[in-house]
Amino acid sequence: MKTAQAGAVGREAAASVGPALVRAARREVVERRPVWFMRQAGRSLPEYRKVREKFDLFTICQQPELCAEVTMQPVRRLGVDGAVLFADIMLPVAFGLGVDLQLVEGVGPVVAQPIRGRADIDRLQRRTPEEAVPFVLETIGLLRAQLDPGVALIGFSGAPFTLAGYLVEGKPSREFLVTKSLMYAEPALWEALMSRLSELVLDYLLAQVRAGAQIVQLFDSWVGALSPDDYRRFVQPYSAAIFAGLMRAGAPSIHFATGAAGLLPLLKDAGGDVIGIDWRADLGDAWRTVGYDRGIQGNLDPALLLGPWPVVEDGARRVIEAAGGRPGHIFNLGHGVLPASPVEHLQRLVEFVHGS
Repeated sequence: MKTAQAGAVGREAAASVGPALVRAARREVVERRPVWFMRQAGRSLPEYRKVREKFDLFTICQQPELCAEVTMQPVRRLGVDGAVLFADIMLPVAFGLGVDLQLVEGVGPVVAQPIRGRADIDRLQRRTPEEAVPFVLETIGLLRAQLDPGVALIGFSGAPFTLAGYLVEGKPSREFLVTKSLMYAEPALWEALMSRLSELVLDYLLAQVRAGAQIVQLFDSWVGALSPDDYRRFVQPYSAAIFAGLMRAGAPSIHFATGAAGLLPLLKDAGGDVIGIDWRADLGDAWRTVGYDRGIQGNLDPALLLGPWPVVEDGARRVIEAAGGRPGHIFNLGHGVLPASPVEHLQRLVEFVHGS
């Protein structure tokens, strides 16, 4: 009985001050270090795999009750402090811009008609998020009604460069040579595309906050392919416009990029209450670089979860020690959960972080 009463008191306290993850993003002192995992909704969970036996990803996203269930699965199973909306970064591109694309298993987004000229940009539709992706916003409403007040609802979007890379290349790429060629040879066309995408992303994120998302993350998954000079010229102004626009939303924001250790000062200047880093950077060094006036998120190597538990625990301890006990650290992986990750490791990792 006392345990139940204590739990009720804890939930009431969480409700009065807000989720620990949101407060940590504002660099407030929290009762325990918050933890969530990118790509926690799906992939490694057996209950998600059962859903995927019947439905493809876009179908799940377009059914709010089913999408909310998939989003809730890792919260129930793992005990994480954040529920990240189950969605694909190409949803606003497909439904908001009217781009014909397919999610090809084992490949990723494949665009039927890649961007090659001004006519390709002119044909992009202009639909509001309420018109384009009402199912996403409905899912967010359902989740807010279901979530414990102490668990944050995380919204997200792909960043303009990452979305542009898919639209220009036509499929996933590692080198982005077609994208870079367009940037260098036709800067006016690049500006038109990035301006259009930055408007799309800002509108999408603001709509998520209005619907109930309590914190949002901008994923720049492929920006590490750029040099600092190229990032400063061709990307930073558009990401900065998004974060400037988000300031009026009242929800904190996370700016995450992969392979971008050499871009950290520029990512900081672009904006975000929290800078998310991958495993290629030392968290302590990265935090010193971006400054302690920002939060930091990360950054356990996802591959460590494929090893024995002592290896996972040692890696997590090193990340926590690098944070130095400062307020503002959100524990996460350096990128998404790998499909082969043992669920038991993820559960133990959450418990370990909460107890550290």
